[in-house]
Amino acid sequence: MFGTNTGRLRRAACAVSAAGLLSAALGGCFGTGKPGGSQGKGDGGSPETVSTAGAPFWVNPDTPAARQTAQWRKNGREGDAELLERIAGRPVAEWIGQDDAGQRARRYTEAAARDGRVPVLVLYNIPHRDCGQYSQGGAADGAAYRAWVDEVAAGIGDREALVVLEPDALTHIVDGCTPAEFHDERYALLTHAVDTVGALPRVRVYLDAGNAGWVGDPARLAGPLRAAGIAGADGFALNTSNFYTTAANTAYGRKLSARLGGEHFVIDTSRNGRGPLDGAHDEAWCNPPGRGLGTPPTTDTGDELVDAYLWIKRPGDSDGTCKGGPQAGDWWPEYALGLARRAAS
Repeated sequence: MFGTNTGRLRRAACAVSAAGLLSAALGGCFGTGKPGGSQGKGDGGSPETVSTAGAPFWVNPDTPAARQTAQWRKNGREGDAELLERIAGRPVAEWIGQDDAGQRARRYTEAAARDGRVPVLVLYNIPHRDCGQYSQGGAADGAAYRAWVDEVAAGIGDREALVVLEPDALTHIVDGCTPAEFHDERYALLTHAVDTVGALPRVRVYLDAGNAGWVGDPARLAGPLRAAGIAGADGFALNTSNFYTTAANTAYGRKLSARLGGEHFVIDTSRNGRGPLDGAHDEAWCNPPGRGLGTPPTTDTGDELVDAYLWIKRPGDSDGTCKGGPQAGDWWPEYALGLARRAAS
């Protein structure tokens, strides 16, 4: 089952390492997606229906949601603060971009280690990022990106982490958004990131592979994932920053996994509790109205291929300056409140 995939070998090894004992107890070194306990599959979930016993992930006490909750309590908005606790009290990913990357990786992993938990980190700095759209930017060139990855890896060191690599980077190759002259370099840079971060002793790495509604045929992603070094990773990630249901992403991920020799995957359930916006809409992925929180983070997925449900997108962070939102990645408290109010439960 584990073949020669270095990520899978690392998964097995961490369960018997001293530093991995807590994770092993809570989910087999972040979980292996094995059935048992509450079944987390479906189009969302709630704390009442999904066990969090398999969720070893770190809750940052100083997120925008946590600060907003404290401010609303101070201002007498107790009901809104209680709703926002559905975000503030749960583990969300920490996105690491260009600035202060090594120090941020060190701070997050050290804080999580002190709590005996595992941080979820998103590395998001690929050159020509987001095809010049709302989240444009990234490293200046390939050399800068390699140096940045090395800096992040040094910041993580020998501490535990789950890392999601470069949302949209591969799917923008497949859909033609990223110009062809950048494709070979991008594959090489992603492979460098997989190999560098994946070589760390207590890190699990997942390459972003879009979502169930982006690249229609998952077979189109298999070759790009291989070219980007999936063989050295622990699997792939689906639904990052999107709204497709857990059931749809699970079905899509299983088809893609079959093309990759049984690779495991994780699913972003942060905002998919109500599924995607119905009908044909421009920018349905960008701050769509009426959405809700999905299944809270857990390794208890009830599916042997799904290692975890994660909140990769930070609920309440804007997708971009659409529908009245602030800049991409900026905190939007009223949108966050709406997500919490409409949580799938």
